[in-house]
Amino acid sequence: MSRFHGPAEGHWSPLQPHDAAKLLAQVTVPWWIAGGWALDLFLGSQTRAHDDLDVGVLRRDVIGVIMHLPGWEFFEAHSHTLYRLEVGERPRPEVSSLWCRPAGTEHWALELMLDDAQGEDWVFRRSSSVRLPLHSLINRTAVGIPYLRPQIQLLYKARHPRPKDYIDFEHVLRRLSTTERAWLGDALCTVDPNHPWLTQLRN
Repeated sequence: MSRFHGPAEGHWSPLQPHDAAKLLAQVTVPWWIAGGWALDLFLGSQTRAHDDLDVGVLRRDVIGVIMHLPGWEFFEAHSHTLYRLEVGERPRPEVSSLWCRPAGTEHWALELMLDDAQGEDWVFRRSSSVRLPLHSLINRTAVGIPYLRPQIQLLYKARHPRPKDYIDFEHVLRRLSTTERAWLGDALCTVDPNHPWLTQLRN
């Protein structure tokens, strides 16, 4: 059982995407930049400040990723509370976020986001009927940094959109292809058929 650590709070000194790429260069399972940084990598420039850095991995691969980061410590972030993970301990099924930092430091460096999969399909954790082949999950920048495709990242942001999520949506919407817009629209119709973004997607 994970050990209680404290409330999910504290200062962040997040890595930049290129730092994460160096850190995870030897990881052999899929990983990708997620969150607001994923959308900025898609757009090709930084559009706003980012308070943290999200890195996505498949839940089934997380132990392998952790083993590539000796000297780091990992904490489950769940219900606004942090629980320390012991070496080799697998996160609980209800946990989708790990806060991470080098051992002995006080500032958080990155957040591991745990995504679900069945076979060769990525599965949206909020509705198992929304899925994609794993090979369709990520794009790469010109220098090879993997990032979550924008339509998928916007789907995650759509649940409880904050002001910055609306800004991200506006920036990204006009750059989405017809196929990407259609996929996001279909996924939103599945999970929230009254979502305000649907009108813009249809237009």
